[in-house]
Amino acid sequence: MTDFPPTTDLCDAHEALFDSGELSVLPALLAFGARRRFFGQARTIKLFEDNSVLAQAVRESGHGRVLVVDAGGSRRCAVLGGNLARAAADNGWVGVIVDGAIRDLDEIDALDIGVRALGVTPRRSVKRGEGQRDLVVTIGGARVRSDDWVYADRDGVLVSARALHT
Repeated sequence: MTDFPPTTDLCDAHEALFDSGELSVLPALLAFGARRRFFGQARTIKLFEDNSVLAQAVRESGHGRVLVVDAGGSRRCAVLGGNLARAAADNGWVGVIVDGAIRDLDEIDALDIGVRALGVTPRRSVKRGEGQRDLVVTIGGARVRSDDWVYADRDGVLVSARALHT
């Protein structure tokens, strides 16, 4: 896996892409996991307080991709915890971004994966088998499609319609 320039430098170098809508910044998210910098192509999931589809996705091969989860901004229950984060790391996902809550922070911080989330809560999600994959999701006004490029570091998370690294 190649490295990438800091997100600040990517923003400066590709400023025109903001105007065209090809580049967006996700809202401020909390950072977890041992991997503080990560990038890869997105796979999107839309769910609400039911992590069944996410549990299925992390058990599949990630091939260096980033799961981007539109959890509706809910902080009432966690849709990602230590077990699912471990499955994601073990199966080659480099990161998981959750527009919602996560839990088991000590477990997640020990894993070689990058995780960004809106918040934390100790309460687990329900399992009704609901949710959708590989559709356009919106997180904090930023649209994310499967196969978009995601770049995350301590300064923030970028989503781009095209690869920004060389």
